[in-house]
Amino acid sequence: MESTRKEHDFLGELEIPNHLYYGIQTFRAVENFNITGIPISKEPLFIKALGYVKKAAALANKDCNAIDSKIAEAICYGSDQVIAGKFDKEFVSDLIQGGAGTSVNMNANEVIANIGLEYLGHKKGEYNFLHPNNHVNCSQSTNDAYPSAFRIALYLKMESFIKTFAGLEVAFAKKGEEFKEVLKMGRTQLQDAVPMTLGQEFKAYATTIGEDIQRLKNAQELLLEINMGATAIGTKVNAPEGYPEICVKYLAEEVGIPLTLSPDLIEATVDTGAYVQIMGTLKRSAVKISKICNDLRLLSSGPRTGLNEINLPARQPGSSIMPGKVNPVIPEVVNQTCFYVIGQDLTVTMAAEAGQLQLNVMEPVIAFAMFTSLDYLSNAIQTLIDKCINGITANVDHCYNMVMNSIGIVTQLNPIIGYEESASIAGEALKTNKSVHQIAVLERKLITQEKWDEIYSLENLIHPKFITK
Repeated sequence: MESTRKEHDFLGELEIPNHLYYGIQTFRAVENFNITGIPISKEPLFIKALGYVKKAAALANKDCNAIDSKIAEAICYGSDQVIAGKFDKEFVSDLIQGGAGTSVNMNANEVIANIGLEYLGHKKGEYNFLHPNNHVNCSQSTNDAYPSAFRIALYLKMESFIKTFAGLEVAFAKKGEEFKEVLKMGRTQLQDAVPMTLGQEFKAYATTIGEDIQRLKNAQELLLEINMGATAIGTKVNAPEGYPEICVKYLAEEVGIPLTLSPDLIEATVDTGAYVQIMGTLKRSAVKISKICNDLRLLSSGPRTGLNEINLPARQPGSSIMPGKVNPVIPEVVNQTCFYVIGQDLTVTMAAEAGQLQLNVMEPVIAFAMFTSLDYLSNAIQTLIDKCINGITANVDHCYNMVMNSIGIVTQLNPIIGYEESASIAGEALKTNKSVHQIAVLERKLITQEKWDEIYSLENLIHPKFITK
């Protein structure tokens, strides 16, 4: 049988398998919180951030003479091992949990303590030499350690997401250039409007993505203000003089991002407004991406009875009963992912609103919502780039013919023959199925063929210039 060690807390004792680096408090969390089935080991950036927090705290505590230098050295060693990802599997508590993240904080404390004990030549669980609470958690509370680690992890995760998102902007811009001479009909309310190019349509997608990238970068900056040293509620209870400033300084150096200490630690400990703003911005991006996917599905609809202006790469047979049918499965899966992200915005909003008094205990579900949203949407965006956008082709002739057969092109005649006459032509064309050209040039002789050719040249339709009588 596997050997065990006996650990205790104020609720009692438990036998912990000796191979485990986490201890009794993490063990209780595993028993209590079987919610998502997703342990924090699935978020390696969060684990890395916890390692950074514990290392910075140890260095600050040593400087403030709150812990012995040998203890600090062991904690730093254990933290470095965690930062390096060598103990990810030991982080087993569920991402959603009660206790405002206490289980996550204690998971880190226990793992680092036991790594440190072995570094000092002791056995796991010999906490009289190096204690998870007294030493690893010295001058800290879950209420400053957990949100500080979360903010760091979220900042780093957003860096990666923004890079992927920028790839989508590039992909649309390339298609914009590729399709810059492809004439097509623009539409409003799903009705014919005026001519444009397919390139302009795709360039607009790139522009709107670029705007959201900037909004995300702006929102990301809110994460740089942290509350380390606040301890329980922001009063710095049990933290030595100067500890908060020293700790944040070490933390910024270790992570390599410009972290700052909040000027009001009580406010910082309860406030979750940054998460609401970031998630709202992420929702905005998801809404735009989903809208674009709706467009792609419409533009590729058919192939014989829809718009059929573009072709999406065929990825799989589209029906178990209709032979040859191919569905726009990539835009569809991206749509669904966007719906998830949009829903998580409400989760974050309600969780932020649910905080009472000096702490918001709902931060774990905020972390879950934001981590999964960034992961899922990043995967969806990369899938959209690789399996859809890069392989889109244009049906050039079909697009051109639809423009020239459209009633919408009568708009170009407004400056010459006036709105009333143009509307009359449109009405007759719709009723009789005649072309605008036939009515305006051949029958009513409102303009000459030469003038028609000038107005409806490819260059003028792509880059309209004002043509007068």
